[in-house]
Amino acid sequence: MSTNPIKPVHWVGSSYRDFRDFPNMVQDVMGFALYQAQIGRMHNNAKPLKGFGGASVVEIVDDHQGDTYRTVYTVKFDSAVYVLHAFQKKSKHGIKTPQAEIELVKRRLKVAEDDHKARAETSNG
Repeated sequence: MSTNPIKPVHWVGSSYRDFRDFPNMVQDVMGFALYQAQIGRMHNNAKPLKGFGGASVVEIVDDHQGDTYRTVYTVKFDSAVYVLHAFQKKSKHGIKTPQAEIELVKRRLKVAEDDHKARAETSNG
């Protein structure tokens, strides 16, 4: 019986610092969701983020004491999970992710792509 290795998590930009600012209970839920991504599964609070074609960019949503927290990651790469963004949703109107947050995710996805390529080139010699 083969076991899948646990993929490492790479944090892009300020995502780790922003994630660590979340309430502990939110960090616990999202941390477990990220662990599930590391082993190839998807948490119940995770869903594909619209606008990125398919399920390669995923958003974890958790509510805590009337506030909504979101962490966005990508499983686009076989060797790692990249956390692209972590933020508290400020708008009280609707569930749509604000466009400024989407633009930041797009920029950080490009950074993740470049990082993944550089890591692959380094490991291949």
